[in-house]
Amino acid sequence: MAPTVKVHGAAGTVTGSCYEIAFGRRRLLVDCGLFQGSRSLEALNRESFAFDPGQIDAVLLSHAHLDHSGLLPRLVASGFKGPIWCTQPTIDLLEVMLPDAAHIQEMEAERRNRRGDRADEPPIDPLYTLADAERAIELARPAGLEEQFDAAPGMQVRFWNAGHILGSASVEIAAGGVTMLFSGDLGPDNKSFHLDPNGPREIDHVFCESTYGNRDRETVTIAARQRLLEMEVKKALARGGNLVIPVFALERTQELLLDLARLMNGGRLAKAHVFIDSPLASRATEVFRRYQADLEDLGDGEIFRHPAFHFVESVQESIRLNAMSGAIILAASGMCEGGRIRHHLRSNLPRADSTILFVGFQAQGSLGRTILEGARRVRISGQDLAVRAQIERIDSYSAHADRQELIAWVRDRQPILGSLFLTHGEADALQSLHDGLRRDLASIVIPEIGERYELPAGAPARRLETGRADVRAALSRDWQNEYADLAVNLKRRLQRIESNERRAEALARMRLILDQYADHRRRKHSQT
Repeated sequence: MAPTVKVHGAAGTVTGSCYEIAFGRRRLLVDCGLFQGSRSLEALNRESFAFDPGQIDAVLLSHAHLDHSGLLPRLVASGFKGPIWCTQPTIDLLEVMLPDAAHIQEMEAERRNRRGDRADEPPIDPLYTLADAERAIELARPAGLEEQFDAAPGMQVRFWNAGHILGSASVEIAAGGVTMLFSGDLGPDNKSFHLDPNGPREIDHVFCESTYGNRDRETVTIAARQRLLEMEVKKALARGGNLVIPVFALERTQELLLDLARLMNGGRLAKAHVFIDSPLASRATEVFRRYQADLEDLGDGEIFRHPAFHFVESVQESIRLNAMSGAIILAASGMCEGGRIRHHLRSNLPRADSTILFVGFQAQGSLGRTILEGARRVRISGQDLAVRAQIERIDSYSAHADRQELIAWVRDRQPILGSLFLTHGEADALQSLHDGLRRDLASIVIPEIGERYELPAGAPARRLETGRADVRAALSRDWQNEYADLAVNLKRRLQRIESNERRAEALARMRLILDQYADHRRRKHSQT
């Protein structure tokens, strides 16, 4: 009897990581993460799980980022009662990450229910509550790197350093004479704080992330990265406005603070006010302080006490920042899909003297991706905004390995005796990484959400179930992205038409097209 794997997320997309391993009557989950990006993709978070949570023996969590851990509270609320195995630093981070995520879910539901344009729609419930998050944390159990333990009878597990963020791990599973390795997210070379990723060789089936599978970044040392940041900060502050940096509260914030502190301490940057506008980032930084002795590059820990750094806690303090100029503002979330970054964008996107600096991956369909790809107008919380700010990007802060680093990690796992699965990537990245590895391996699989595979020892995987066709459309820009783009530009497009009569005609045609689609839908429904 061979184990099987069913893919529930992070296939064709970089979020929603979740893989179900079955061996006989035993079930394990590797990760249970949130889908993030377009509204259609995020709607998958509200679907019933495609398995019975009460039948899952244990969760093996690669790290604390929400696209890997963010559905754990909902899993617990749905009946899961087993252990959640992860490293001790991951547990410490979950203690701040999951309650914060629950608070955001509760506040976002409340905010959307207050919106006037939703007054005639059913109220929205939060995805999960603070109580759900606290119950999930109670189930967390620590395991050390490279220490084997039984996650369920007949299923042995080891964690390996993934070099991605504090506590991150790749997950090795052995069951029925078959070995599997899930990379989790892999860190790049020259990353602050962590050693390079490692892992075992001669694995039957390897699941490798592909986030940057289509991008070869220029090799940049920490010193070179600091020079890039120095240049961007100087350019931004010379314009007279604010420098707004959308950040992930965990790891990206701490790396930026490390570099800003060293640039200021070395006299290369003037002492500007740096506001860390994320209570979660503040608490995550405290976890970093706890592990200071175990982390590389922290030196004497200047990021924890630098006089230029101001950790913003209250909403009132955050809102007051909108009246400032010449400040550096780090605010979550990193893809601009929620959190305090959105009101900073509302204040600074229309300002030609402000700069928005992206330092992390922006998923397809996210607001961050829309801005980065050059949108001149965007819609944020029902408000249309012109984009006049300078938009910049630094790739070298990525916490993910690039294409060549991913290829090197896979080659270090050789020989791979069965199949290599490429996961956690968008279509172009998956295909590019596949092309870079096809001469190395006889069996490379790019799975879809909903597919299930048998994993025999020493032989290629065999597909047992096909994927979900209904999910494919949600993996890219959806109709709501297209609607937002149309809505924010509609007035200007109408103004370009030469007369009021023609403008009225254009609007009448648009209404007619929408009515025709609705009539066709009604007729089709009545025939079924």
